[in-house]
Amino acid sequence: MKSLIIGHSPDADDAFMFYALAGKHVRIAGYKIDHAMEDIESLNRRAATAELPVTAISAAVYPEVAKHYRIMSCGASVGRGYGPIMLAREPLVAGDLAGRRIAVPGPYTTAFLLLRLFLGVPFDAVHMDFDAIIDAVRSGEVDAGVIIHEGQLTWKKSGLYNVLDLGRQWTSDTELPIPLGLDVIRRDLGGDEMQRIATALKKSIIYAREHEDDAIDYAIEFGRGIDRATCRDFVRMYVNDDTVDLGEDGRRALEMLYGRAAKRGLLSTVPPLDIITA
Repeated sequence: MKSLIIGHSPDADDAFMFYALAGKHVRIAGYKIDHAMEDIESLNRRAATAELPVTAISAAVYPEVAKHYRIMSCGASVGRGYGPIMLAREPLVAGDLAGRRIAVPGPYTTAFLLLRLFLGVPFDAVHMDFDAIIDAVRSGEVDAGVIIHEGQLTWKKSGLYNVLDLGRQWTSDTELPIPLGLDVIRRDLGGDEMQRIATALKKSIIYAREHEDDAIDYAIEFGRGIDRATCRDFVRMYVNDDTVDLGEDGRRALEMLYGRAAKRGLLSTVPPLDIITA
């Protein structure tokens, strides 16, 4: 059997999606599945050299790796009215942050792209691990910070202020969902293999949603200490109908994101969306 390495983050929502493949409830004939679990910024960097045949990436990085990968219609992390949030120690407004130090979870993340689209003032970006950002804001190491992942649910316990909700801002401005992450597949696998793998991933997502309690049991191991209810809430935020299939809304949202970023000079190129439908 050939080894198929699938890159995804060690986060509860990704673990939930891949539960059925990890537990062999869904199989891909002829392949042994190996899971490369790394933070999303590391996966973005690996995608730049097409190292992994299948991988999660930030939606923002796809234009830079499109020559190597196609987007799968399943596996996307999409928020409807929610997404990354910028926190500060006091209730600031955007103008207060001009020239200030703002922590972001990596230069290739969609969160960083959204911040540049919506903050409206120049700032000093401080790139750090996403799970260090809240502490950096509280300690005064930075003036504000953009949080992703479970922090979107747990930040209220931090004593910080929500000064810019990027998910709400995007939805208010575009009336579209916010495409944060994508699952992509390397072009050199060939059309038939890409189709088989994408279809298996879709089956894995559907299986997990149909066996939610069992999949949550698996996913909570990757939830960085969150309780079961928070894990379930987080998984339902980012493993949803849009994850099963991007649909027309998802495609329009990606086109909008890339178009706006290119117009602002934040992307060097806008490739046509090349989506393989599972």
